[in-house]
Amino acid sequence: MSLYNTPQGIFLRLIGLKDSESLLALRMRNRESCAPYEPLYEDSFFTLEKQQDYIRQKLLQTEEDRGYMFGIFLLKEERLIGYISISNLVRGAGQFADIGYMIDQLQGSGHMTAALKLIIQYAFRALSLHRLQAGTLLHNVRSQRVLEKCGFQPEGIARKLVQIQGTWQDHQMFALLAEDDVWQT
Repeated sequence: MSLYNTPQGIFLRLIGLKDSESLLALRMRNRESCAPYEPLYEDSFFTLEKQQDYIRQKLLQTEEDRGYMFGIFLLKEERLIGYISISNLVRGAGQFADIGYMIDQLQGSGHMTAALKLIIQYAFRALSLHRLQAGTLLHNVRSQRVLEKCGFQPEGIARKLVQIQGTWQDHQMFALLAEDDVWQT
């Protein structure tokens, strides 16, 4: 299954083992620029074997309807330029999930906003979720701008939510509901 935004020149599809080398290359290219926004990773994380293990975990989560990791690919080249995940999926009375994403150093091109809009459609229509939520570091204005362009609303600060670079960090939380009109345009 693939999701397309032809005018923006991208498509999304579930990450598979065949993407291991591309994912490793993406992570290596962006290791330094992404470090301020990510947990501390051991050097071994940046190996083909660990990326294959990571993808296997994501595939298992998909099989169990607990999460979905999509690669963001350039349409013409079919080159991996980022990823976007639906994770921590809660069924039952909750029907919500977290959204996380990363884009190559092509930031500012509109690819991340286009990819997020595709994932929103998928989450609300195909997965029948009620709520999507995302957290950003307080100073990550670019990521906040992407969320707001897609209709997410700020909901407050989650204190010391995630360890980033070994330190518990506050996150600005954003959410979008299935009944919000903004995502349906």
